[in-house]
Amino acid sequence: MVGIYFSGTGNSKYAVELFCKEYDKNTRIFSIEDIDICRAVKDEEILIFAYPVQYSTVPKMLRDFIIDNKELWANKKIFVIATMGLFSGDGAGILGRLLKMYGAKIIGGLHLKMPDSIGDIKLLKRSLNGNKVLIRKAEQKIKNAVHSFNIEKLPQEGIGIFYRMAGFFGQRLYFGHMTKNYSDKLHVNTDKCIVCGKCEKLCPMKNIKLVNKRILQNNQCTMCYRCINNCPKQAITLLGKSVVEQSLIEKYLE
Repeated sequence: MVGIYFSGTGNSKYAVELFCKEYDKNTRIFSIEDIDICRAVKDEEILIFAYPVQYSTVPKMLRDFIIDNKELWANKKIFVIATMGLFSGDGAGILGRLLKMYGAKIIGGLHLKMPDSIGDIKLLKRSLNGNKVLIRKAEQKIKNAVHSFNIEKLPQEGIGIFYRMAGFFGQRLYFGHMTKNYSDKLHVNTDKCIVCGKCEKLCPMKNIKLVNKRILQNNQCTMCYRCINNCPKQAITLLGKSVVEQSLIEKYLE
């Protein structure tokens, strides 16, 4: 078994790490950004995928990773963990269907409500204690899923036609276009920015560049919100006009 994740604020990384640790503490875990991931996955039979749902669909960067490495997924048994701020419908299922196109067998899915990562929109924000409660519930749900995994009775959240309809009519019908292409909407407030370079180092797409003490962009944002939630001066926004809360998972772990 190998754990694979894409993560912005740490929710999906934490979820797959806990799942794999509960199953076997020696299980290896890789980000899709890791240069060794393809070699690690090649000879494994079972893969645990974890990712953050965006508008009931898959982030563009993760979708491209799946397609670019399509030869890796044939005959793999894959369990999908989808993390979300509220409800995705078929979060696990939509990634599962993409992988299935390339020969994977989807053995189950798990949906986890986690602290909302969209730092510049107030809509789904909870109190500090509310987010800690979410994490505790997610941890227990992961442990239950590992138990089910061990007895070969896997949860099937996000899998099936009713979940698919919920995802489509709940969000994708209206917002699915948001993730078809990379975004050019990232905004850096130059009055707040101290040009520390942290966003450049963290960006998984190398979308942000520091040139002559100026922040430049390639309009290749995958909307992971990593830079927004880590900026020390809250100088970066994407969907909103100002940062409401920076929601790195470390804030909610006890």
